[in-house]
Amino acid sequence: MTISDPQLPSDLGSISPVTDLWRQGELVEVDITDITEGGDGVGRFGERVVFVPDTVTGDRAIVRLIRTKPTYANGKVHELLERSPHRIRPSCIVADKCGGCQWQHVDYDYQLEAKRNQIVQALERIGGFKGVAVDAVLNVSEPLAYRNKVTYPLTRSATGQVQAGYYQKGSHQLINLNQCPIQDPRLNPLLAEVKLDIQKRGWGIYDEKLHRGKVRHLSLRIGRHTGEILLTLVCKDANLVGLNDQAQDWLDRYPNLVGVSLNVNGAKTNGIFGKETRCIAGQPHLHERFLGLKFQILPDTFFQVHTEQAEALMKVILDQLDLKGTETFVDAYSGIGTLTLPIAKRVKTAIGLEVQPEAVEQACRNAELNQLENVTFLTGTVETGLPALEIEPDIVLLDPPRKGCDSSVIETLRLMKPERIVYVSCNPATLARDLKLFCVDGEYELQRVQPADFFPQTAHIECAAFLKRTEDKV
Repeated sequence: MTISDPQLPSDLGSISPVTDLWRQGELVEVDITDITEGGDGVGRFGERVVFVPDTVTGDRAIVRLIRTKPTYANGKVHELLERSPHRIRPSCIVADKCGGCQWQHVDYDYQLEAKRNQIVQALERIGGFKGVAVDAVLNVSEPLAYRNKVTYPLTRSATGQVQAGYYQKGSHQLINLNQCPIQDPRLNPLLAEVKLDIQKRGWGIYDEKLHRGKVRHLSLRIGRHTGEILLTLVCKDANLVGLNDQAQDWLDRYPNLVGVSLNVNGAKTNGIFGKETRCIAGQPHLHERFLGLKFQILPDTFFQVHTEQAEALMKVILDQLDLKGTETFVDAYSGIGTLTLPIAKRVKTAIGLEVQPEAVEQACRNAELNQLENVTFLTGTVETGLPALEIEPDIVLLDPPRKGCDSSVIETLRLMKPERIVYVSCNPATLARDLKLFCVDGEYELQRVQPADFFPQTAHIECAAFLKRTEDKV
């Protein structure tokens, strides 16, 4: 059924041919039958596909078409006619506007089902795998209040108030927040109050169009197990009058705040952090515990935003590997050693490869903190570092960025022939592509895939895939 008169959404009137309504601005009725890996609902209008944010499988809605192509369109909900059984009331009053979450309107059980299905579909369609054991998603008891790091762009309202928040979905309009239900609640007081302090100081807020103003972002980070907090201002330059006094005031006010830093980013870019970070007051890092190990984490360090879920997935990896203490292990894309060190503690020799020198320095420091002397971290790309290794690893762990592994990395590993490969991924599509290359001629067998929900209330999913050399190739 369709709407012929956009001015009368409740009076559907006569039914027009589908082709007559396939235009921007038209209103059409759509049943949502699926959900994309990006989080949008999917329905059909005639033979054409319509993608609709803020919907879930089982919804029926009047949808306004906002962009049309010959075979598909993007739309937005104009009127919800029938609610899906998977639809719930969001915990956040701006969930329908804020771009920080996609799925606060989706019940958690269905979020998990949709995420597992993403992986199954990618393995089948892209990887060509059939019947792979994709385990149930490692879930959480509380799908809110989990983020250990948040970084908010800043702006000024029309009346001059300093605002911080996420951008509205599909726009560059900032949605002001004083608290966020998915971040660690211990960060909420800082979010609300630091904005007022910035305003009282009269610090200019950066305007990206004019490349003027000072303060670009407010970043907050917390150790989930230690409670230590870092506060970082990202600024166009380092000249903020009164910053030292304000930093000390923040340390005095918030007992868990252990350090205030300034990051300088003077580039005309959408990137958040610049290359220079200086500690203004307190210490430059926070301490965190991960699987019983000690870590130092800097303001711009990559560390999984859901600490407990990262630990849960790491426990599955350790159980699957069943380490004997005799293995030689290589961690490609090792970062600060988050996944390297728990395994290094249980093997004979461990090597980490990481392209960022700063991360390698932190990884070495973290190894020293835990008195692990059997691990070495090397600086360089995985593409060049792997072929240069003069060892034959028993186990290799891959945790590449979203784009996945370069084909040369896969080819090098197929030549090195480690007995087992663990591939940790946040992108089911590139994971499936790369696994197919490993298994193309039967050299490796995909044993199982373990998804883990690192990002509740969003469509993102993390997983670990376990590969083993087939017996006739050993």
